[in-house]
Amino acid sequence: MPIIVDKVQKRKDIALSCRELFSTNSLNTLTISQIAKVAGVGKGTIYEYFSNKEEIVFELVYILMGEHSKKLEETLDIQISIKNKIKKFVEFFYTEENLELRTLYKDFISISLVSPNSEMLDFQTLCFNNYYSWFENIFKQGIEKGELIPNSLGLTKGIFATAEGMFIASCTTNAIENIEEDLNSYIDNLFELLEVK
Repeated sequence: MPIIVDKVQKRKDIALSCRELFSTNSLNTLTISQIAKVAGVGKGTIYEYFSNKEEIVFELVYILMGEHSKKLEETLDIQISIKNKIKKFVEFFYTEENLELRTLYKDFISISLVSPNSEMLDFQTLCFNNYYSWFENIFKQGIEKGELIPNSLGLTKGIFATAEGMFIASCTTNAIENIEEDLNSYIDNLFELLEVK
């Protein structure tokens, strides 16, 4: 009797087995042979599930973003002030705990900019919309609780994009030496303007 393979699970298993390889090596230097060896499969099997190594990064980012979202939700639930919730939300960009996902995310952004395809664009849009909606809801809670002025809601997309922009600038320039310090200072100063006095 032939063995029935769950192709969705097999794809995840291959990607997850390469998790450390991708988070400690540059995507440009990795070969399909190296990836197959670490995954414990043949090169043909890799190509059966992925068109290229970039798709493996895409799969890993997808899996790890799901894990990150669950942890973030738990962390945000125990925060009392809206300002602390926002600070916890942007910790992704600098904490050691998120280093692996950040490394993969940088590769994913790079791939998306250099050779975008509709699947990556759809995924990136879904991630942006999900995280932005979550971020916006934190501000809505702040307004409902009387912590933030109502006009702060109109700034949420800009604040959200600024945090990611600061992360990208910290990776590509020498202009941001300490992203944790700069992001927290930005949020502190912003909340001076947005908090109800």
